[in-house]
Amino acid sequence: MNTFIRVAEVWTPSPDGSPLEWAGGIYGAAPVFGAISRTLCFGRGEGLPGHAWDEGRPILLRQFEGSYFRRTKVARDAGLNCAVALPIFRGTQLTSVVVLLCGAPEAHAGAIELWHNDPRLTSDLTLAEGYFGSSGAELEALSRDTYLPRGSGLPGMAWQRDSAVFMDQLDTSSRFLRAQTAATAGIVRALAMPCSTRDHQSWILSLLSSSSTPIARRVESWLPDESGQALTRAFGFCERAGTLAAGGASLAAGTGPIGQAYATGTAVALDPIGTAPDGAPGLTAVLAIPLLSDDAVTEVLALYF
Repeated sequence: MNTFIRVAEVWTPSPDGSPLEWAGGIYGAAPVFGAISRTLCFGRGEGLPGHAWDEGRPILLRQFEGSYFRRTKVARDAGLNCAVALPIFRGTQLTSVVVLLCGAPEAHAGAIELWHNDPRLTSDLTLAEGYFGSSGAELEALSRDTYLPRGSGLPGMAWQRDSAVFMDQLDTSSRFLRAQTAATAGIVRALAMPCSTRDHQSWILSLLSSSSTPIARRVESWLPDESGQALTRAFGFCERAGTLAAGGASLAAGTGPIGQAYATGTAVALDPIGTAPDGAPGLTAVLAIPLLSDDAVTEVLALYF
């Protein structure tokens, strides 16, 4: 099964704080792109990871040609043409930058959206940037004209809760305000998450996908318990097993990629994964993204491939 996210990688500051160095990646059918990436580093303001670090907020590149993206040719050869970079800050200190890359629009139905609240202009979220692939001009036009109050729609829910929100079967969901237009474009899955920023501005990343090219093969949210020594699953969805029960399963803080992301506040990309989650044969890689609030990790989002 192909996923909408084709490549995921993590960049972390070197021991002296600069530059960003490769810290892990999931490259699937793009091994040459991965081999070249492992040899690179990015200074502040250099390339996509460096720009996200410098600007202190998520950045979406709808295309690589004519941009500051440093790996354009090898990305094009691998069928990659869009990327979003998510810097992760603990206070003002950068811990890591997550880069997600997607493929050619004719092969991957889906969309990436960055929603932003600028309180100087409005009390709502508005679309700052978006990549809509083969999802159609109608969904893009509607999204660019949409204003989402806190708690309204998928991005507004993630904003209000300050946590990740996943929706399946968007065509029957009353909470996804663009459901009919999305269904016409073949969009049935959606994931929204609050983004870390240096100045604590409100940015929300939304990933939309079809059932044939899902966001990832498995999506999970893990929350710390009252002791802070273990995490339990808040929600999960697996393309093989369907909806995963909340609670029950427990992970120790600091153990495995999810526990490490929680303990350190640094994203972790692991490929191969070693041991797949229970009931999920065939999963080979995982990306664990810590979500922070007031400088503390409040949730870990895990994407399996």
